[in-house]
Amino acid sequence: MTRSIINKSLIGVVIAALVSGGVYLWLQDYLTTPLNIQTGEATLNIERGSSLQSVAGRLADRQILRTPAIFTGYARFSGLAEKIQAGEYLLKAEDTPNSLLNKLVEGRVKLHSLTIIEGWTVAELLNALAAHSAVRQTLDLASPAELSTLLNLDYPQPEGLFYPDTYRFARDTADVELLRQAHELMLQRLNEAWSGREPHGVLTEPYDLLVLASIVERETALERERAQIAGVFVRRLEQGMRLQTDPAVIYGLGDAFDGNLTRRHLKKDTPYNTYVRKGLPPTPIALPGRDALQAVAHPEPGDALYFVATGRSDGSHYFTATLHEHNAAVARYLAMLKQQDRDKAQ
Repeated sequence: MTRSIINKSLIGVVIAALVSGGVYLWLQDYLTTPLNIQTGEATLNIERGSSLQSVAGRLADRQILRTPAIFTGYARFSGLAEKIQAGEYLLKAEDTPNSLLNKLVEGRVKLHSLTIIEGWTVAELLNALAAHSAVRQTLDLASPAELSTLLNLDYPQPEGLFYPDTYRFARDTADVELLRQAHELMLQRLNEAWSGREPHGVLTEPYDLLVLASIVERETALERERAQIAGVFVRRLEQGMRLQTDPAVIYGLGDAFDGNLTRRHLKKDTPYNTYVRKGLPPTPIALPGRDALQAVAHPEPGDALYFVATGRSDGSHYFTATLHEHNAAVARYLAMLKQQDRDKAQ
């Protein structure tokens, strides 16, 4: 009798173990089987306060997640159901219920990107922010200059104070937050350039370097020429010559500039007209990148005081030391433009 009871108990234990093991294996198979994402990836938006049950139900309605009750039951048993975070998530074909749950608990939201282009003005940066669908719009500015007050900048004008780079962020990040990140990074890069610079007396503070770097940024897109152009401008400042840089004049004209720079424009007195005023403009004229900052920190030595476009498709320039040489280079440039016009007319 006793032996019979023991045998039955043993059989019960074995059956329970088999059932338990079978359930465990089935659950592991469920948790590690990829989600049903036919298009390769899908987006999931979780609002604040959403329950995991409602999230699982929505995924089931989209036929991405099978057996949502098992998913939520496992999450509750594991103590993770209440730890999911709101946000926008990118689900990929290789995601499983287990990796999905981990992603939601860890808050690994989908990241968007905004690339601030070297040479942009602050106005162009604000337009890009306003047009970005993932950026939360909070700015209500009558003019870009109001940014200085809004962000508590140390300068009255915000031009040049945001670093060109690619910024990655979660959906609904505020435009102001992205501007703060870009400003802090610009201050960091500017201080690095200033502290490592080759000292020359014409630039007395980091802001001077930023102003000149913005001009270098707009003068050329060729990395190899930036230090050369910086050298020209530094030597002109040292010798008391006017910078005579077209991009600064154009910036000073603002909306009055129609794309055609004329002699009348070069004679019009504005704080940014470096043909009629000596020294640096009062503010940067664009957002300079790292190469332009470093070029001004380490200008190329030499005797060149002038440069003019070659007219070639690579955007290169002629560099010359005397006005006579410069005038000859200008004549070559104008002759090339005329030849190009004749070739187009044929």
